[in-house]
Amino acid sequence: MSKANKIILGVTGSIAAYKAAELASLLTKAKCDVRVVMTADAQQFITPLPFKTLTRHPVVTNLYDEDEGWKPTHLELADVADLLVIAPATANVIAKLAHGLADDALSCIALALNPRARILIAPAMNGKMWLHPATQANVKTLKARGVEFIGPDEGMLSCGYEGVGRLWPVDKIAGRALKLLR
Repeated sequence: MSKANKIILGVTGSIAAYKAAELASLLTKAKCDVRVVMTADAQQFITPLPFKTLTRHPVVTNLYDEDEGWKPTHLELADVADLLVIAPATANVIAKLAHGLADDALSCIALALNPRARILIAPAMNGKMWLHPATQANVKTLKARGVEFIGPDEGMLSCGYEGVGRLWPVDKIAGRALKLLR
């Protein structure tokens, strides 16, 4: 990679949000310029500080977070991104993206993303939510638009159920993200 690839890492409200810090670290160590955008729900599970420290950049936590420039931060990030990775991705965020809803910084970035950028989604949720026909229809819609999914994995879920819904292993998410940048 000659220039630093610009990755937006979207973190949503799942217990797996803490694993996104390791993902940010792996992508930064791979010499990517990682900018983290957290939903309000994600902040219930992890604070922005680990992401700010690991990426050496401010974390966007609100649609109205603004840098010193004139351009809204969410549009500036959408314009320069090479890849948008959402990990973990909740059923709610997947539904927003499938239906073009943009009511927070992450969904606005996804909707305004420059056409050359790719999107990689790593779902994490209760297995019944993942398998629900509405979620599966939303995934199908996004895949038809060129969005790539990695996971979810099977195993013990934080809700006490066992089955599909776990976040895919972070090192494999990072590996797939780096391949998408080639």
